Amino acid sequence: MSSAGVAICPFPIENNALSPGNIHDQHIVIYVAVSGSGSLTPMRVLESDSIESLKLRIQNHKGFVVKNQKLVWGGRELARSDSLVRDYGVNDGNVMHLVLKLSDLQVISVRTCCGKEFTVHVERSRDVGYVKRQIANKKRGLVDLDDQEVVCNGECLEDQRLITDICKNKDAVIHLFVRKSAKIRAKPVERNYELSIVAPQSNDRRDDDVHTESGRGTGTENGVVLPIKPPNRGIWLEPMVVNPKIEVPLVLEDLVKSTIAGLDRGNYPVRSSEGMGGAYFMLDALGERYVSVFKPLDEEPMAVNNPRGLPFTVDGEGLKKGTRVGQGGLREVAAYILDHPKTGRCFISGEDKGFSGVPPTTMVKCLHDGFNHPEGLSVKIGSLQMFMENFGSCEDMGPNAFPVEEVHKISVLDIRMANADRHAGNILLSKGEDGRTVLIPIDHGYCLPETFEDCTFDWLYWPQARKPYDAETIEYIKSMDAEDDIALLKFYGWDLPLECARTLRISTMLLKKGAERGLTPFAIGSIMCRETLKKESVIEEIVQEALDSVLPGTSESVLMESISDIMDRRLDEITK
Repeated sequence: MSSAGVAICPFPIENNALSPGNIHDQHIVIYVAVSGSGSLTPMRVLESDSIESLKLRIQNHKGFVVKNQKLVWGGRELARSDSLVRDYGVNDGNVMHLVLKLSDLQVISVRTCCGKEFTVHVERSRDVGYVKRQIANKKRGLVDLDDQEVVCNGECLEDQRLITDICKNKDAVIHLFVRKSAKIRAKPVERNYELSIVAPQSNDRRDDDVHTESGRGTGTENGVVLPIKPPNRGIWLEPMVVNPKIEVPLVLEDLVKSTIAGLDRGNYPVRSSEGMGGAYFMLDALGERYVSVFKPLDEEPMAVNNPRGLPFTVDGEGLKKGTRVGQGGLREVAAYILDHPKTGRCFISGEDKGFSGVPPTTMVKCLHDGFNHPEGLSVKIGSLQMFMENFGSCEDMGPNAFPVEEVHKISVLDIRMANADRHAGNILLSKGEDGRTVLIPIDHGYCLPETFEDCTFDWLYWPQARKPYDAETIEYIKSMDAEDDIALLKFYGWDLPLECARTLRISTMLLKKGAERGLTPFAIGSIMCRETLKKESVIEEIVQEALDSVLPGTSESVLMESISDIMDRRLDEITK
């Protein structure tokens, strides 16, 4: 069921009566807006209700599973499930936006012009072009993709139309009719052109016929017919290199080339059904597998062209405190650059994989009409990240199955980058060469914030977090140098704002001092993360005490010395 086509029926006010135990709590009426539906549904809640209980009530009334819900109000995600509605400042009459993670599969009933009928299961994030390729691969009498014309309820569907958009307000099964389209051919007659329309019949050629025309040909690979199309002038992608001294690693060159090859073949970007911003899976030249994920800056949550219907930011702040809308791509790239391998910087050592396994990521400019262009076609700037093969995320499996060292490598990254958005859904599950489970961290658009207020780590409460780092990990942590990393990011084009650079200095300092004292990831992470929405974390208390102890206008180096002294004292108290 597409979020774009869902309208929540009004929650019966009489069913939300106050319980005797909460009789003195004040109740308020809020309005729930499902992203893309355009509807507002009144819902009466208690100020003492938790965000978790609010989501449970939405699940009970409409069947939207709690883990598939994301609530946004006042430009902020209500991410802390145990926090109360009143903690976030939600008041009577406020509108709360509900973004849903969609079910992955859609049942499609297909009938071809050849009289064949069959059913396919397709991911909702796929497009019509993908369905056509599946029909061609099955040899259903329509091998040439250009001959296929897909019709739904009398409407001819373009290749870039997403399945999730087609199933708006429709049944669980989409009924498609696929026929052969008429071809228009032109030939010069003296100074004019003569047009002829050729409408092939359903039985005018065999399933394995290959169609060729002047100026066009076909290729074959692994038994699949591949139409060779001329370059599309409306498609363009190139990496952004702001410093001519930068030597682009081979892994990023290959990433860009394979993405361009897929676009040149006519494969449309496939918009992800997850997340609150625009994220597009880019296909390879064969159109059979994803090679990268593109996230345009202008489609981030609360950005001007956000496809989820979230309101535009008022003050420029992102969904997480201390982040800015339109900078998510920079943070994605920063996480990759600073995820150094054990042997040194990945761009210098030549290694593709860093210690924590952040996928290769770079900034690119891309033009394609498959992105969200409400104001007209334009070039998009965003992050391009390698697509990582996986069999789900950590939210699909209990944490006891994860190797200790895999959880520890994620903790090192998150503490150091002060990640404000680490949940089980953005840690992918994969298999290493030895068959062991490998964790892959993705979605780093909210790391290196200006403040520590929204730092949250799901792994904090996993059993592996209570085990100490091994000697190898401690040595890796000792090698970190925040000043070198700030200079490195500047070299690659991002001159960190003062507040973000301060966050990197402090978080690196905390990780190094904590590891040196033998503290576990749980102990260090607990210093950085708030216990509740309103109670400041230990690291926030340390920073504030340091700010209060120095004179206005004090240099950054003096402030960091004060933070270091206070941090030593607080850590010594913890380890006694």
